[in-house]
Amino acid sequence: MSDTARARSAHPTAVPAPDGGPDAGAPWHYGDPLGEQRAAATDAVLVDRSHRAVLVLTGGDRQSWLHSISTQHVSDLPEGASTQNLSLDGQGRVEDHWIQTELGGSTYLDTEPWRGEPLLGYLRRMVFWSDVTPDSADLAVLSLLGPRLADAAVLDALGLDALPAEMIAAPLAGGGFVRRMPSAVAGSVELDVLVPRGDAADWQQRLARAGVRAAGVWAYEAHRVAALRPRLGVDTDERTIPHEVGWIGGAVHLNKGCYRGQETVARVHNLGKPPRMLVLLHLDGSVDRPATADAVLAGGRAVGRLGTVVEHVDLGPVALALLKRGLPPEIELATGPEAGVAASIDADSLPSADQIGAGRLAVERLRGGAR
Repeated sequence: MSDTARARSAHPTAVPAPDGGPDAGAPWHYGDPLGEQRAAATDAVLVDRSHRAVLVLTGGDRQSWLHSISTQHVSDLPEGASTQNLSLDGQGRVEDHWIQTELGGSTYLDTEPWRGEPLLGYLRRMVFWSDVTPDSADLAVLSLLGPRLADAAVLDALGLDALPAEMIAAPLAGGGFVRRMPSAVAGSVELDVLVPRGDAADWQQRLARAGVRAAGVWAYEAHRVAALRPRLGVDTDERTIPHEVGWIGGAVHLNKGCYRGQETVARVHNLGKPPRMLVLLHLDGSVDRPATADAVLAGGRAVGRLGTVVEHVDLGPVALALLKRGLPPEIELATGPEAGVAASIDADSLPSADQIGAGRLAVERLRGGAR
């Protein structure tokens, strides 16, 4: 039985995510999408994200080897530590994004469903003489959200005495691990529970008995969008560089050794600013929703593209968008079919306008442009 079939069996009211979307077939909601979002902010919910791809690296060289071909400093990642990481092409454009966890002598990578096989193929091609074996891991990702995840009943269900610190993982009895992620909701907690796929339904039932409510991917996506957390292949395109979507620092270490695309990363960081910026857009809710990859227009001219589009319980219809850097927050925008959907920039989502790279600052000082 597939993970989706198990989820529908455990929750007969599950509505699958739309066909053709990034979460097609996963539980989209369980009949109350906005209530599920509210519960994710005030209570405790479980989101079935078992469609994500999980890989595992074994072998004595796995850390130093992965360090040499990715953007993050992972050569000495300690036991239990987790981080974001990227693979770039030769021009510094993002090809892959994953969450990485070091545990029990193995390195686990979880990524978007459609990137699992391509990423595994790339890693295998890069092994050469190193002592490392990349493979698929038979693990399902279940995400827990809400301020009640520290309750005794939930901790008992997980077999934990206390929650781990952010970006730290702890092993679970029977296999798998629980990893605490930075929360997308202020005052809340976010956990990823990676368990053997055959045990996923049992884990869902165990957590349900502890008072954790089932919520669909819609709830997860709404909170992610509001927190300006980009998603590979949805909020990024083939031209995206890490600086445009806030992955410098969190997924890119600026003081590590060489990796593919490093020259672009260093040049943009030191001498300039990225050509685009990731922002939150508020959309006109009285018309049909636009879709991911729709153009965003200002005065009839294209100034960017839409990413994730979602209905948020508090914000209404919103979307992430990659827009031309420097657009003022008050600019009138349009998107969707025939540019029929009015949109506006959430001013709080704009990146700081006064950030200047170290190299650019030095140039301006030499020219007398900065004192």
